[in-house]
Amino acid sequence: MLNLKPRDILIATVLLAGFAAAGAGLVALVQEGTEARIADNRMEVNRNRIAELTGDLDYANDPVHDTMALSDERLGGDNLPAWFARDADDNVMGIVFSAVARDGYSGNIHLLIGVDRDGELLGVRVSSHRETPGLGDAIEAERSDWIHGFEGRSLGDPEPGEWAVRRDGGVFDQFTGATITPRAVVRAVRRTLEYFDDYRDDLLSTAPKEEEGAVVEPLTEQDDR
Repeated sequence: MLNLKPRDILIATVLLAGFAAAGAGLVALVQEGTEARIADNRMEVNRNRIAELTGDLDYANDPVHDTMALSDERLGGDNLPAWFARDADDNVMGIVFSAVARDGYSGNIHLLIGVDRDGELLGVRVSSHRETPGLGDAIEAERSDWIHGFEGRSLGDPEPGEWAVRRDGGVFDQFTGATITPRAVVRAVRRTLEYFDDYRDDLLSTAPKEEEGAVVEPLTEQDDR
């Protein structure tokens, strides 16, 4: 049996503590660098998505940094970021809302919804979801053209009773074998337009707010149900 002296035990303890501290420091350094790169990547994803939704507007600012948090049940939650596109005179030309459809088949569906100052939809994009691959994921612009069907629509186009999927008497297509997912998205878009309609004057009169842009999670590999 190995008989260690107290001095040897002390040295071994100090060495182990030193190795542990060095390892923890290395992990923290790597994590810090990784988080910075992830934040940069997310900001670039934000910029690309917002630019895609506001591409037809004549704006002079950087909407990614002109953001404020909104809270309303029609948007699906609290402290959801919205981004403002403004002309050279700081007039709001359009807004990209964050919205959450909480009635998706497999959970929350996070959306970006672009609306111009007249209440017309600039477009809708999905930022994250957990819908079934091959069925519900057809809401992604990369997988089908379905999401483009919102472009140019408004609260009055279609009529209020037709803001639904065809199975519910509306004008929007559902997916074969997956009605719940498009139904949830249609409802979320309609509710966002209703929110804009109610608060249009307040939203269009907001002053520029230059802050570090709020981050929307990029699409990740979807889980099977």
